[in-house]
Amino acid sequence: MSAFDEYQTPLVSRYTSSEMRKIFTPRQRYTTWRQLWLWLAEAEQELGVDKISNEALDAIRANLVVSDEAFKVAADEEKRVRHDVMAHIHALEKDAPAAAGVVHLGATSCFGSTNAPTLPSPSYRPHDLPSQVTDNADLIFLRDAMDLLLPKLARAISSLAKFAVQYKDLPTLGFTHYQAAQPITLGRRAAQWLQDLVFDLEDIEYVRSGLKFRGAQGTTGTQASFLALFQNDASKVDQLNEKLCAKSGFQGCYDISTQTYTRKVDLRVANALAALGATATRVATDIRHLCHDKVLDEPHVAGQIGSSAMPFKSNPMTAERICSLGRKLSNISSNFSETFSSQWLERSLDDSAIRRMDIPEMFFLADAIVTSLDHVCDGLVVFPAVINSQLMQELPYMASEEILIRMVNHGASRQVAHEEIRLLSREAAYHVKMEGGSNDLIERIKRTEFFKPIWGEVDGLMDARLFIGRCAEQVERYAGAGGVVDKHLQKYQQYIQSSKTTQLAV
Repeated sequence: MSAFDEYQTPLVSRYTSSEMRKIFTPRQRYTTWRQLWLWLAEAEQELGVDKISNEALDAIRANLVVSDEAFKVAADEEKRVRHDVMAHIHALEKDAPAAAGVVHLGATSCFGSTNAPTLPSPSYRPHDLPSQVTDNADLIFLRDAMDLLLPKLARAISSLAKFAVQYKDLPTLGFTHYQAAQPITLGRRAAQWLQDLVFDLEDIEYVRSGLKFRGAQGTTGTQASFLALFQNDASKVDQLNEKLCAKSGFQGCYDISTQTYTRKVDLRVANALAALGATATRVATDIRHLCHDKVLDEPHVAGQIGSSAMPFKSNPMTAERICSLGRKLSNISSNFSETFSSQWLERSLDDSAIRRMDIPEMFFLADAIVTSLDHVCDGLVVFPAVINSQLMQELPYMASEEILIRMVNHGASRQVAHEEIRLLSREAAYHVKMEGGSNDLIERIKRTEFFKPIWGEVDGLMDARLFIGRCAEQVERYAGAGGVVDKHLQKYQQYIQSSKTTQLAV
């Protein structure tokens, strides 16, 4: 059967990177299990468990990577015992016979003493076995996925920061309610997006920095089986976890675990990634609006087709994709919230299937989003002439308050001046909306005798830079050299400078 005859999720086949996919491949998953079993056996031997020989450790080391044949053995065994962990223990012991009897030693209640058999009877269906290996493996995958994601997000932030600084003093029409409002600068608008992305970077970094290991905790987290393994020497149980954390690269173990690490951990990670999805959707939506207004465009590759029917089309396809993926990511935390809140007492297995799907998926989504966002922000095309044309259509209205003040300074009544400007503004609006003309409010003011005292001053008010306040300064302080963003990106500079945006799929 061809690969084209089997379903593949588009998220994997079209959007996410090979590096992120690799973290969650079956081979990586089960190879990590074998690595965990090796670390456990090494640590137990170092703490005096004589049953674990050097020969056994060498046998595991020689068979860390799960072979295709081992996958077949595990699949056949899982059909018999209906348990993937037990099946892979069987496959490892077949690959490494010298390790038989020591793999997973003490990890659950059924291995509560050094005299217990390595494998239970064929009729046994343990549902407490997975937590020692699967939960620790999942924590490794969460860690490695965040470590891969964070530099990519930093690169997207860096690209947007450069754009913000480049256009820090280019006036553009501001919008509230998507109606014309006081001008800002294009760089200042980008800085608004930028700050939200920096919040996401901080949140993911915070969750990553707090991530810990489950370690060797036993069936319900009491460590009873490990106490039995070490003849009730609690200090050795603590040393075992210290060794496991050192080998796996974690700062320590969670203080309290049940049969699993608390699913609150998954929820904390999902919340941070969901917030990133919301930010990306918000930024990409703004970009889509601005593409519609023809003030900028996202980068397009040579030969890109916008429509099969309309050759002139140039659509913001990447921004649209970001919105599509971001919509899903921003809502995925609800699954993790339900899973966490639905756990019963020391654990229930209704977390298993959904976590197998959603943990990889949330990282695939985030990975695809930040790569696409970097691609867009790194190549945004700006059309200053259109920006200026739009400004000139609205700027006379923006200047009306200043005109009012100047008339008052020349002795006019504020109320009378206000009414005169209101009437002329309505005439100008009629000319624009009903007659298709340009905004001629300033010309009308210059023809109206009431405003004669300031006729010589009116043209000078048509400089948009008079209305942008401290935009350029704000952008420079936030996104410029040595600014706030710079400090957040320092640890990622080597990656940012050496990496390139991946070519994107349609």
